[in-house]
Amino acid sequence: MRAGPAIAIGIGVLVAIFVASQGRGQNDGRQDSVQHDTGRGLIASAPPPARPQVAAPPAPALPEEAAAIIAAARTQVGVTTTYDPAYIRLDYPGGDVARDRGVCTDVLIRALRDGAHIDLQLAVNRDMKANFAAYPTIWGLKRPDPNIDHRRVPNLATLLTRLGAARPASTDPAEFLPGDIVTSVLPGNLPHIMLISDRRSPDGTPLVIHNIGRGTREEDALFAYPHTGHFRAEGAALAELRRLGQMQY
Repeated sequence: MRAGPAIAIGIGVLVAIFVASQGRGQNDGRQDSVQHDTGRGLIASAPPPARPQVAAPPAPALPEEAAAIIAAARTQVGVTTTYDPAYIRLDYPGGDVARDRGVCTDVLIRALRDGAHIDLQLAVNRDMKANFAAYPTIWGLKRPDPNIDHRRVPNLATLLTRLGAARPASTDPAEFLPGDIVTSVLPGNLPHIMLISDRRSPDGTPLVIHNIGRGTREEDALFAYPHTGHFRAEGAALAELRRLGQMQY
């Protein structure tokens, strides 16, 4: 009879030990689970491993003068709405046709006057007086005419070439910088001139500001027609252009 309680106590101790061990196992499992979850949480919230990055080359700073010329050309959009090549007697210097009309050269003439205080009417006339034989004779003139000379593309191309502003021919859009001047030839052998904008088309081609027959516009037309010249007035060329076209009236 005495053995019965002892056996019961022994069995109770064994059960207690078993239950305790099971409890510890469950607690350990819960702790492992929390630590594991916490680990997953940290991994998920951590930034992904850094990938090698190649820094894009910085965009070249737009020279202040080029920016001003482009801005002055852009103000003509919506103002000059008519293409009008009529010969008109102009004031000299500083002469201009009505702002609501003009030709491709008038875009550049106005942009340089308003943005850089350079008068192409004055510059062309001064250089033609001193070097008349260097300029095209296709119009049969015997002397400079300040009413029209500066409004003719071949004369502007001649002036820029004489100043040393000519650039090599290229079909690479990267070779054309904001403020550059480009001449081209349209069907019918008609000369045209454009100013390179500081904006680009989705494919990276620089836009141009010009009047090709529908008023002044800024559009993707740089390579629409064959080029006949590419010019960049900078350094000594710009200094000489400024000297010839100083607006001191």
